[in-house]
Amino acid sequence: MNNINNTSVFNSNLIAHVFRLHPGQDLYQEIKKYIEKNMIKAACILTCVGSLKKINIRLANATEFLQLNENFEITSLVGNISCNDRMHLHISISDSTGKTFGGHLCETDNIVHTTAEIVLGEMPSLIFEKEKDEISGWNELKIKKKNEK
Repeated sequence: MNNINNTSVFNSNLIAHVFRLHPGQDLYQEIKKYIEKNMIKAACILTCVGSLKKINIRLANATEFLQLNENFEITSLVGNISCNDRMHLHISISDSTGKTFGGHLCETDNIVHTTAEIVLGEMPSLIFEKEKDEISGWNELKIKKKNEK
């Protein structure tokens, strides 16, 4: 079983990518397009601020989705991404009363209201992939050095 004592450490430089989304664009899909266009093999979300007018998130330990059509502030967006079919993003958003929702950002229907200002941190010497984890049963993050087979 993997634990902190036998986990590999990977070092890489970091290249910042900064871009802005506009009203009506889909948050998940536009991040995906950006990493595919730029062939980014390993990155993380460093920050994202902005607002959404429609959300689609999967709640913790649930098979159901939270789908709402109202204005929300993006209070947090975190995750790791790769053009190798690897996007694992979690979002926290708040409504006009300050009530906060969070969960797994779904692939569609997360529509920008005014803006989404995104900073990605690319790790050019690494590759993120998915691999079936025998313990969790899910496709989980596998990290490789770029020159590793």
